[in-house]
Amino acid sequence: MSDAATQFNPANADTRMTQVILITAVATIGGFLFGFDSGVINGTVDGLRAAFNSESIGTGFNVASMLLGCAVGAALAGTLSDKFGRRTMMLVAAVCFIISAFGSGIAHSSPEFVVYRVIGGLAVGAASVMSPAYISEVAPSKHRGRLSTIQQVAIITGLFVAFLSNYFIAKATGSSLKPWAFGFEAWRWMFWIELVPAFIFLLALLFIPESPRFLVAKGESERAVGVLTRLSSTTAAKAKVLEIEASLANDHKPSINDAFGGTAVFKPIVWVGIGLATFQQLVGINIIFYYGAVLWQAVGFSESDALLTNVISGAVSILAVFVALALIDKVGRKPLLWVGSIGMTVTLAIVALCFSQAVTVDGHVGLPGSYGIIALLAANGYVVFFNASWGPVMWVALGEMFPNQVRGAGLAVSGFFQWIANFGITMTFPIMLSVAWIGLTGAYLFYAVCALISIFFVMKYVRETKGLELEEMTE
Repeated sequence: MSDAATQFNPANADTRMTQVILITAVATIGGFLFGFDSGVINGTVDGLRAAFNSESIGTGFNVASMLLGCAVGAALAGTLSDKFGRRTMMLVAAVCFIISAFGSGIAHSSPEFVVYRVIGGLAVGAASVMSPAYISEVAPSKHRGRLSTIQQVAIITGLFVAFLSNYFIAKATGSSLKPWAFGFEAWRWMFWIELVPAFIFLLALLFIPESPRFLVAKGESERAVGVLTRLSSTTAAKAKVLEIEASLANDHKPSINDAFGGTAVFKPIVWVGIGLATFQQLVGINIIFYYGAVLWQAVGFSESDALLTNVISGAVSILAVFVALALIDKVGRKPLLWVGSIGMTVTLAIVALCFSQAVTVDGHVGLPGSYGIIALLAANGYVVFFNASWGPVMWVALGEMFPNQVRGAGLAVSGFFQWIANFGITMTFPIMLSVAWIGLTGAYLFYAVCALISIFFVMKYVRETKGLELEEMTE
């Protein structure tokens, strides 16, 4: 049978699509660990504060320290992956996840804890950049949006599992501060649970191929044909390799310098990537993920109820990502982004209004009347809008918006700014919470203003990439 005939054989097409899905699933375990590592800190804040005797600034740094590693990991992963490969960098990230999960649980001082969290940050930063890049480079264009969105499903699932794990461990002991198995405090076990998916990620990566676009860039076109033949027909694989070679033919080997150019330091397309990455953090989503328990306790919820609220938010987040999964290849990336920005602006403003009504009765802070339930509904509405838009779509856009020559460098720079913004937001939240004239109301008003500005950024600067081949991306 000719290759042309096999190309249209439904059985072969199903087998190849299964291969694509399996490869995508392995890559997105990195996203799961990204989410778990980001969310696990939520239930350990009280334990860290007690174990290390830290105040608001110290606690903020213990929580945010991982994000410094994320910034470095994202910056290095993009450029190192151009030299060593996407899969190789994901393997390195898996090892770092293992070291961090174990070390964070055995730490007995803030400096020791920070070292292990920074190592975890290197892994999260690398995974945040490499997983979407790898998926976008192996997925067929007509399915790329949906397959890349699975990365966000994995991230949110990781967050949800971390919240659920934290809740049940704390429930079993009565508090994150009390001993659990083998006499170790519950908060330490919250970190150690991550060892299971981290080892699975490391082993699963050994069974997936390297990115075909990386192989072509390294002059290994025959290997690239072999990889693509597993995912499409031989004829289509050879044609795709020729397209990739043509897109790289007149250029040098990719490097970090490819992100720079013109009078504005970075190339215009890189500035758009920086804008997308930064706005995703400035809307304050990780305050919900990192400080959710602290936030709800600050307005009168018990620790148990606050952790349960996190579980609810995690479940809502997963459902919202499936909305994006269903729509992204139909309506496109840009419409989802600006609709999400509008929704986040409104819901954040409502949350800020509710928090402004907080009162203190007999030394306990709470929200009077129906403000508590309105705040809870608005906060979960905000989570829905974020995870149906900016959560998955930003990563999809970054994975596919850059030309082949610029992709590694563009992802590195954008990822660096994303994590620096994340660090700034995470570090300042407990400080704002402790300043009487700012508090929760001022913090959420700031996030609402950032969401409002992001509407205009999307409408003016973001291009639609739905249905385009990666070789069609231009600066």
